[in-house]
Amino acid sequence: MHIAIAGNIGSGKTTLTSLLSKHYNWEAHYEDADENPYLNDFYNDMQRWSFNLQVYFLNNRFNQVVDIRETGKKVIQDRTIFEDAYIFAPNLHSMGLMTTRDFESYFSLFKLMEGFIQPPDLLIYLRASIPKLVNQIQKRGRDYEESIRLDYLKRLNERYEAWISTYNQGKLLIIDVDDNNFMENSEDLGKIIEKIDADIHGLF
Repeated sequence: MHIAIAGNIGSGKTTLTSLLSKHYNWEAHYEDADENPYLNDFYNDMQRWSFNLQVYFLNNRFNQVVDIRETGKKVIQDRTIFEDAYIFAPNLHSMGLMTTRDFESYFSLFKLMEGFIQPPDLLIYLRASIPKLVNQIQKRGRDYEESIRLDYLKRLNERYEAWISTYNQGKLLIIDVDDNNFMENSEDLGKIIEKIDADIHGLF
């Protein structure tokens, strides 16, 4: 079984992945953002490094999904391959930070990969307002995130909402992070677990 958590930067994906992994005893697959060799360069010069960054993430995520299906384990994944292709890469392209040539090469590579993978059995989307995202980004204090602009987060949020509104590749659970403080409140986490239990009972 493959459960995946989607959401903007700072929405709480990694924290929820960890909490649910512990609760259900699922294997957690985290996004290796800190291991990405292009990340610091990207935030310093987005136009120069956007294509390299996105291809690295795409390759990393593709390998994760293939591994998840091959092992047959119950896995919870922090961020999906679809977010790279439908949110981050097209956003960089629309902002003029990735050339059309690079974006078309990137997207054709994704479409090729997509033919070899299955979507998650349940997708959990963490919806959060910009003030909530900013607050959580500041709390965790990653150096490379200090330069993230508000308009960048806003554009990503708009793309997330557009993608989720048309998502039809499997079960979908939407959690409003502004109204659910699962990071610090066990009752709020319990509400999410109840909803997941209701959804995954239908998967077997």
